[in-house]
This record gives sequence, structure tokens and C-alpha cells, in this order.
Amino acid sequence: MTLSELYNELSHVNHTRDKRAYYAQIVIHEPHLMLHVLEILFMIDDPRSPKAGWIAEFAIRKEIKTLLPYLEYFTSKMHTVYQDSALRPVSKICEELAVSHYKIMNPEIRASLSKIQRERMITTCFDWLVSDQKVAVKAYSMTTLFHLGTEFDWIHGDLLRIMEDDYTASSAAYKARCRHITTWINKHQKLKSS
Repeated sequence: MTLSELYNELSHVNHTRDKRAYYAQIVIHEPHLMLHVLEILFMIDDPRSPKAGWIAEFAIRKEIKTLLPYLEYFTSKMHTVYQDSALRPVSKICEELAVSHYKIMNPEIRASLSKIQRERMITTCFDWLVSDQKVAVKAYSMTTLFHLGTEFDWIHGDLLRIMEDDYTASSAAYKARCRHITTWINKHQKLKSS
């Protein structure tokens, strides 16, 4: 399938789980298509950008290694996405990468996700966290930053400060994620000091 063929196919994608899963399976079975999905995702002004994001997220959640050949492309362009419905899957992909790298300790991710790519994730997630974004984007960013903070010591302090500053004016969902992340940071610090 060419880029233009995939672009045309995306007109059939909607937010339903079935449609997203169907196209994600195509990408999983033909992993080279992930590049085309990402190219459409990063057509940031295009109405099909979010649809590509939905497919990328679904495919990566099922088979994260479909993203491995394109980590440089993804991490160097993710900060350009601005449409709300495209930002959510991009931030979820960042969370998936962080969880796979730091919690699951997936050897393929650990070997593929470079330090500069992880640093780009830090910068982008902090940008999302301090800007006017939907709760889901902020929540995924917090989780990503927590995991990155197990390697980069300075992150947890900055993350706690931002969560504390925004806490009183935020939604119940944001506050709940803040409480979870704070608990995780405290546990991590206790483990580190023992």
C-alpha cells in the first residue's frame, strides 16, 4: 500500500474501536506501513492526522516493535502535533515507550530508544504538561515523565512542582493522576535511598 492509498483508506477510519483495530492489524501485518501512518500523522494540519494517530497508537499498543525503525522520525516530529485528537494518541505512544523501556524492560526498546530520543520525550512531555492540553495528554505525559525520571534524577522534582502548582485549579481526573504519580515517586525515592 502506498502513502496515497493509505491516505485514501483513512477516510474510512472513525473513532470506533473496530475501525481502529482493523487498520492497526493491517499495519502489524505489514510493518513498513507504520512509516506511512506516521507521515500522515505528521501532516499536522490535515484532518486525517488524528486518524493516523489512532491507528499508530492501536498498532503500537499491540506490537510496539512496529515503531522501532521509526523512533527517530517519531521523536523528532512529535512536538509538532497540535490537534487535540492527534495529541492524545501521540502522548499515549510516549507513555507506551516509557513503560516498555523502564517498567517492562523490553530489551528491543531498551536497545533502540536512544538517549537523545528519551530527552526529546522529556522536553515534549513537559511542554504538554505546562501548556493548555486535555487531561488525557497531561496524564500520559505525567506517567511518561515519572518513568523517565527513574533515569534522569532531576525530572521528579520538576514534575512534583508542576503537579502541585496546577493541582487546585485542575479536574478530578488530573488530581487523581497527580496522587498516583506522587505515590510512585515517593516509593521510587524510598527504594533508591534504601
